[in-house]
Amino acid sequence: MSAPILQLQDIELAIGTTQLFKGVNLSVESYTRLCIVGQNGSGKSTLMKLIAGLVEADHGDIFIQSGTRIAYMPQEPDFPKSKTALEYVEDQEDVTHYRAEQALDGLGISYDKSLESLSGGEARRVSLAHAMAQEPDILMLDEPTNHLDVETIQWLEKELSSFSGALILISHDRTFLANVTTQTFWLDQGLVRTLNKGYAHFEDWAAQIVEEEMKSQAKREKLIERETQWSRGGISARRKRNQGRLKRLYELRDKRAQQLSYLKMARLDSSLKEESSRALIDAKNISKSYGDRCLVKDFTTQIVRGDRIGIIGPNGSGKTTLLKMLIGELRPDSGKIKIGKRLDPIYLDQNRATLDLKKTLWETFCPTGGDHIDVQGKQRHVIAYLKEFMFKPEQARSPIYTLSGGEKNRLLLALALATSSNFMILDEPTNDLDMDTLDRLQDMLCQFEGTLLLVSHDRSFLDNVVTSTIVMEGNGVVQEYAGGYQDYLRQSKKNTSVAKPPKKEQVCPKEKKPVVKEKKRPTKITFKHQHALKELPKKIEALDKVIADIELQLGDASLYQRDSLKAQDLALQLESAKSQKEAYETEWLEIELLRESLL
Repeated sequence: MSAPILQLQDIELAIGTTQLFKGVNLSVESYTRLCIVGQNGSGKSTLMKLIAGLVEADHGDIFIQSGTRIAYMPQEPDFPKSKTALEYVEDQEDVTHYRAEQALDGLGISYDKSLESLSGGEARRVSLAHAMAQEPDILMLDEPTNHLDVETIQWLEKELSSFSGALILISHDRTFLANVTTQTFWLDQGLVRTLNKGYAHFEDWAAQIVEEEMKSQAKREKLIERETQWSRGGISARRKRNQGRLKRLYELRDKRAQQLSYLKMARLDSSLKEESSRALIDAKNISKSYGDRCLVKDFTTQIVRGDRIGIIGPNGSGKTTLLKMLIGELRPDSGKIKIGKRLDPIYLDQNRATLDLKKTLWETFCPTGGDHIDVQGKQRHVIAYLKEFMFKPEQARSPIYTLSGGEKNRLLLALALATSSNFMILDEPTNDLDMDTLDRLQDMLCQFEGTLLLVSHDRSFLDNVVTSTIVMEGNGVVQEYAGGYQDYLRQSKKNTSVAKPPKKEQVCPKEKKPVVKEKKRPTKITFKHQHALKELPKKIEALDKVIADIELQLGDASLYQRDSLKAQDLALQLESAKSQKEAYETEWLEIELLRESLL
């Protein structure tokens, strides 16, 4: 093993009366790829600031190898408003004009973009360019995927896989961490626990630790307190909940697939009557352009009660435009949209614009006074309800502006999920949330009996929640695929690499639709399907061995120093193997569900 370029020894830090760290030891070698995980408030960002030299420890030592360059991207960057993006990125020591342009080009930011007019996604990309342009020995990124679209996240994954230095990451994006990291530091109750494997192995490992502690260490009675039991016990219970959740999700996806299949046949065969009586939203051949730029062209869908629809696409591709058309806030240029009369929607936006920052949490839930609120038709005490979202009782009387970004998002979720609504619209709900809150949100959305429209870049979240995915594919092409993000990749036969958008935009033309006859429903699965049911488990087992072998090789930190090209190639092979395994598992499940439906 190579000598560490960064070491933390016996670090202690308290903020006010709250002890964040005690006896923290951490070692980082060249080419390490590690993530720091833990619930909101555990001190992840503070630990990263401490390494960056922005916070001083109360006790302990930090050793940084001489000449080591560290670049840090904070969760909420503060930009000098008077500069352009290029001026900001190149105004750093040892950053050349060419390197600054290269970093901005990779992230799709114009050189002359004013820092005063950045959107959330643009601000995140400029901040990434600022950090990556330094070509540091240690690159630290705090929530780098927030506000980024899926294609930019995939580009970032590839860039980080080929990065020659050490990586320290904080992110709520499980797929991103699983694809990039080879080491995990769990910040748990002031201690750092180290797993010499990437995040993909974290939950099983953490569940085993929690289970052992709860059995063998009676002295840690705090584990059975409600808040701690919820946050840490959630790790060990998550796998069991996921089994039941996914079983129901697959059933809903199967129903949605049948709806989409029938809808496509109805569009092609005028003799078939569409069953629109159950539709909450019935959109037919809708199109929308702005000038010569076509965002949506001839898109048709029906959304019925209980559907959970995800919408994905690059930033600026028209996701918000489509969403506003579907909920009746924006009229299409052509086509028709029929919206049910009994819809009672609630909207949660990514900018937290619905929060009055001067009000306390208590006043927000009880604007007319009192101490009880109506949660989905049931009376709950405001303190008890806030506890379910990891708020301490004393925070109930605090103004909202004192909350962190993640806490504000949790508050919005608590408000949205308390409302008696049959139609929920969520715009990037996972930003700034920790893993436990994400899991809690997934559970509550799976229990939600209404209809859900969800815009998100979080691939794992989409896979765990939605019944179908609407994809903005560019040039006005909008397609809907049954299932989550991985189902979309498989059905579209699209490579996970970042696709460059077409240079030329098209105006929405009107096209004639061919008429075809409905095919007869099969009575049994084909021989090809029967063969696949036998062979797919063998392929999955073989891929498990390949993945284990690659992860073993990548677990050797010295590999990156000895042969960085081989390490990069192995990282790409690992991503490909995991993606292929996911596709095989999904294919087997769908064939098995088809077989059962024909019995």
